[in-house]
Amino acid sequence: VQLQASGGGLVQTGDSLRLSCAASGRTGRTVSNNAMGWFRQPPGKEREFVAVIGWNGGSTSYADSVKGRFTISRDNAKNTLYLQMNSLKPEDTAVYYCAADRFRSIPTKTPNLYTDWGRGTQVTVSS
Repeated sequence: VQLQASGGGLVQTGDSLRLSCAASGRTGRTVSNNAMGWFRQPPGKEREFVAVIGWNGGSTSYADSVKGRFTISRDNAKNTLYLQMNSLKPEDTAVYYCAADRFRSIPTKTPNLYTDWGRGTQVTVSS
């Protein structure tokens, strides 16, 4: 399956953005049964967990740094994953990646266990 993230941009502190991740598969494979997640890689740092979600929209989990500000959701009918980001801070600046785990319906926070990745979308928050 191919994942395409979009919605990033340059914003100011306190602004909001909504990221989308559209999934498509040449063989007709969907991600509706897969756990999915958002991860990010700040400049000069390792990729880190942001938020994950189970196949049916449950089992959500968030990094402490984004809890209460970000909301992950999915629309399986559209094969699309979302990340609503509110009250953005400069430390949220990163390339954001969406990922799917074809072997799990319940998500894990470990990025290395995810099997399919999008190319990422840049989010820059200015102070």
